[in-house]
Amino acid sequence: MKVTIFGTGYVGLVTGACLAEVGHNVLCIDVDESKIEGLKNGILPIYEPGLEPIVKENFAEQRLSFSTDIEAGVNHAALQFIAVGTPPDEDGSADLQYVLAVAQSIGENMDSEKIIIDKSTVPVGTADKVSAKVNEVLGQRNADIGFHVVSNPEFLKEGAAVNDFMKPDRIVIGTDENDKVKKLIQELYAPFNRNHDRIIFMDVRSAELTKYAANSLLATKISFMNEVSNLAERLGADIEKVRIGIGSDPRIGYHFIYPGCGYGGSCFPKDVQALARTADEVGYEAELLNAVESVNYRQKEKLFTQICKHFDGKENLNGKTVALWGLAFKPNTDDMREASSRVLMESLWDAGAKVQAFDPESMEETKRIYGERDDLALLDSKEDCLSNADMLVICTEWKQFRAADFSFIKEKLNNPVIFDGRNLYEPETLKNNGFKYYAIGRGDSIAAI
Repeated sequence: MKVTIFGTGYVGLVTGACLAEVGHNVLCIDVDESKIEGLKNGILPIYEPGLEPIVKENFAEQRLSFSTDIEAGVNHAALQFIAVGTPPDEDGSADLQYVLAVAQSIGENMDSEKIIIDKSTVPVGTADKVSAKVNEVLGQRNADIGFHVVSNPEFLKEGAAVNDFMKPDRIVIGTDENDKVKKLIQELYAPFNRNHDRIIFMDVRSAELTKYAANSLLATKISFMNEVSNLAERLGADIEKVRIGIGSDPRIGYHFIYPGCGYGGSCFPKDVQALARTADEVGYEAELLNAVESVNYRQKEKLFTQICKHFDGKENLNGKTVALWGLAFKPNTDDMREASSRVLMESLWDAGAKVQAFDPESMEETKRIYGERDDLALLDSKEDCLSNADMLVICTEWKQFRAADFSFIKEKLNNPVIFDGRNLYEPETLKNNGFKYYAIGRGDSIAAI
């Protein structure tokens, strides 16, 4: 099948590459000329494990192509995916200007019936707005051309997006009862349904809400565990033992109950805020969603608070050097949007401290965000960060940080103290190696309360 995808960001590029991988003819459209030229030359704008070889191979086989020609994109296929960004507006609601701009472009250039598929994460009612925009443009053209708007939210985890797309646990489709549309969608996703049918058809508004509900529930689990971890510190309990105790209940499970220094990324913070703002718009106070957001905001300040307590005040951080392991908001990505590391570094800089940081994938992104700074050194390895540092802080749970040489770390640091925002180590092990070890809801974090 021929498919057009508007947007070559995280969702659009993964979707396009994976659809091409199973044999569809995919044209990806983006207004960013440099990004399109980069993709044609095998340069990806994002880091995602397994994505680069799929893009390069399918581009070489001419199943995947890239262009800035909007008219060509509209004329390429009956299936038109909208996969552009929906950044948070000033009030936290999703900004739909890019989605509606694509809808307008489709309306301006279509000369045959189209199925417009919202792949972007959008609030409930967006399909109606897309439909209204296309109808408006068609009316201006005096063009009587049929179209359908479908909601097909993505459920891709950064760091595992290719696998999530190729082996989905569900494919949510919001559409009306039009049999032709359903048949085409089933044909599009047939290669992903050979084992069993994963497509769940529902009405459009329910599909739009499903995406926000899923991400908000996962964010709620994280904030709940962070709330309990703070309580555990005050009660003298070890949150990791609590986690294992409650995770063994199959009704709860072990996923997304790891305490830490807050969640980040392009989805959870934005989607929780957007759903809460949607609630405001319909006159409902979403107390739980607002609390989830509030707890996460506070949790991102956790490491800096621990550091200040250990060094007897913020003023004593002036001139200190911090070794920082991990900059991305999670492992296996270079994404630093809403990352806890950013909150920590900016607080440290405000206190007069210097940061020596390492991340396997996010160094260039850090340079892009912060530029050249005298108080930020991006080093080539986790070991290099330690030299002459007054402490070690861990913000991202990269696998290469899990097995640490504590003798080497102690030798390199000016002070044997570790602040672990991801609970990678056992407190007893650190204690036996002569460290002060502040984690989340365990170790010296408990004694510090």
